Amino acid sequence: MIMKFPNSKIPLLFISIAVLVSCQKKPKNDKDASELDQPNMTQIEAITLLGDTLRTPPIKPGKPKDHFEAARKDYEKYPDSAEALIWYGRRSAYLRHFQKAIAIYSKGVQKFPEDARMYRHRGHRYISTRQYDEAIADLQKAADLVKDRPDQTEPDGLPNSRNIPISTLNGNIWYHLGLAYYLKGDMKNALIAYQKREVTNRYDDNLVSGGHWLFMILKRLGRDKEALAEVSKVYPDMDIIENTRYYEMCLFYKGLLKEDELKMIGDGSPSDDVYYYGLGNWNLYQTRDTVKAKRLYKKLLDHGNPYSFAYLAAEADWKLLFN
Repeated sequence: MIMKFPNSKIPLLFISIAVLVSCQKKPKNDKDASELDQPNMTQIEAITLLGDTLRTPPIKPGKPKDHFEAARKDYEKYPDSAEALIWYGRRSAYLRHFQKAIAIYSKGVQKFPEDARMYRHRGHRYISTRQYDEAIADLQKAADLVKDRPDQTEPDGLPNSRNIPISTLNGNIWYHLGLAYYLKGDMKNALIAYQKREVTNRYDDNLVSGGHWLFMILKRLGRDKEALAEVSKVYPDMDIIENTRYYEMCLFYKGLLKEDELKMIGDGSPSDDVYYYGLGNWNLYQTRDTVKAKRLYKKLLDHGNPYSFAYLAAEADWKLLFN
């Protein structure tokens, strides 16, 4: 995908209102598994805040497709199983068929209205499709449903190198709720959500992922001492399983890593997206070097993964600060 950065807002006005409405319109919920599985390569998955249209990609042969097919068959066999429905939605989303996933979770909301997982997963995919108000509503509903209930580990659909799930249901609800508020520029509510995520601090990975976002939020709120306090527990040689880039950015914020020590992979990896956004953001509020910040943001928006959280954040910032 080639990003274009207009010098004004005028070009964005040429986007068809009908297309925008069709993108944001919630999918019908009365489809069975066979209907939901019909590929539609002309379907719009999302329209970015900068006006780019993201379409449904084809399903390529390989393990993701095999896992998706197995999940679909499980759901067809056990249509009243919440677990089967969740995995059908998750496997669809891993293929970047987010509108399909949203439709599946919407069916889950109908079938299992008291199951917080349906709102948690649909909220995540509303974020992917830039429907932030809908995401906030779903994730807040999920938070209400898990209140005063024991937390539970969430299984990984894409296991890490040690095959150890590091996140929990409650933690993921608050993480994604905080992210949705951040993407809307609501730093006060983003801060509240991330501060309620202490339940996930069992692993060092959760300490650095939460610390990364909390640092950026507090810096934007002008609370510099509190921002540094959030990364004070990050130190060299921590046991990081998968959130290496968040970890290194936290070390950078503390002054324990230099910018030239942050090694980019250079293959459009979401890992690089974290670097580009973190550094671009840093130059906005720390060095006040807007030129360098724009250069880093543009590199991310030109070459990054349009569904990574860092990309979404850069996209929101670009529209707010540079358009």
